[in-house]
Amino acid sequence: MLYQNTIDGVSANMLEGFFVDWPNPPSSDTHLKLLQNSSYIVLAIDEEANRVVGFITAISDNVLSAYIPLLEVLPAYKNQGIGKELVSRMLQQLDHLYMIDLCCDDDLVPYYENFGMTKGTGMILRNYDRQAGK
Repeated sequence: MLYQNTIDGVSANMLEGFFVDWPNPPSSDTHLKLLQNSSYIVLAIDEEANRVVGFITAISDNVLSAYIPLLEVLPAYKNQGIGKELVSRMLQQLDHLYMIDLCCDDDLVPYYENFGMTKGTGMILRNYDRQAGK
């Protein structure tokens, strides 16, 4: 597995299969655009299959804070340690910052606690009609 912090050599067709169970998933072109516009990314690439199989993004002010909005591994590649590697590499990139936040479902709290994160209270607003990024 190749891990990289840039989208160099990545095309939209290498990003198919993500956003499983999203009612209005973004297209592969929109996915590429969100990777381009993120402050930080880590991609997991299966070089033999020539496809991205996992990714994590962060947006940051690069002074005090960062927010990790997305972490996803393709279903066929889950339970292979790819997500753990993506999170670890992202946290290394962000270790110069005071706060690193993310929101997750309750069942994922123990997963993120393994990285030294603590449960907090947050608020979210979701506009599902805009979920595809249009």
